[in-house]
Amino acid sequence: MDIDVLGALDVRENGVSVAPTAPKPRQVLALLAVHADRVVPVASLIEELWSGRPPRSARTTLQTYVLQLRELIGAALARGTDPAPSTAPGPGPGSGSGSGSGRRTAKDVLVTLPGGYLLAAGGGTSDVREFGRLAGLGYRAMDAGDFQGASRNLGAALDLWSGSAFADVQTGAQLAMEARRLDESRLCALDQRIEADLQLGRHREVLAELTVLTSRYRSHENLHAQFMIALHRSGRRGEALNAYTHLRTTLGRDLGLEPSPRLRRLQHAILMAAPETAPARPRAARAAHQPGAAAVQTAGR
Repeated sequence: MDIDVLGALDVRENGVSVAPTAPKPRQVLALLAVHADRVVPVASLIEELWSGRPPRSARTTLQTYVLQLRELIGAALARGTDPAPSTAPGPGPGSGSGSGSGRRTAKDVLVTLPGGYLLAAGGGTSDVREFGRLAGLGYRAMDAGDFQGASRNLGAALDLWSGSAFADVQTGAQLAMEARRLDESRLCALDQRIEADLQLGRHREVLAELTVLTSRYRSHENLHAQFMIALHRSGRRGEALNAYTHLRTTLGRDLGLEPSPRLRRLQHAILMAAPETAPARPRAARAAHQPGAAAVQTAGR
């Protein structure tokens, strides 16, 4: 089974989509898919579907949605596992697995267990798991000072995203929480990939991206620090100082806060530096996890 949730939901068994169009069965599949190979409690599924106000028939209705999903899975198994016509009739979708063929049935894929349900990926792909693997490689490369490797792996991780997580799924409390968690993971990977690119002297390449990101995340200090560095290294010191002013205004108006000391040091360093300041050579990996702090030293060179 191949699972994609970093954008539109797409779950395929043997290359055949098993994602239903009806909103609530689609919610059930999305929650099972993001937790593939792990038991999702019935209580979590009910909370996702009815947000704390389940009908009396909630468990029965949930069972109906599971049966609908199994029908789709069974049809996909039947289509995807018949390489050639057979002279003998085979087992129908959802039937027992004692045919000797070793084929999975719908009940083997969407498994009922005590207290919940489990979607068995069967060794297939998952964009969430692949994102975590590639991002982990990128973070370790940053720690080792391998900024090329960090940029490459984190970029590959981010390329797995085609939109917001569960973009075409009606989300309840459980999926909304998962979407926030995934979005935060994406933002962390993005922050570190940009930092790696800055360490490699790619300040002009990231300017357009940072322009969009600082508009979207108006109080995110790391992204604003990176934007200031990229602008300053591109000979646009005035715009770098304006970026600081905009951040300070936003923090004061929305949160009643001042920029952190490292952002103030960065602003001072840019203010005092010559416009032709050369890009810094790659710094130690630990500094890479603190873009503002590293920039205070690089911007003032």
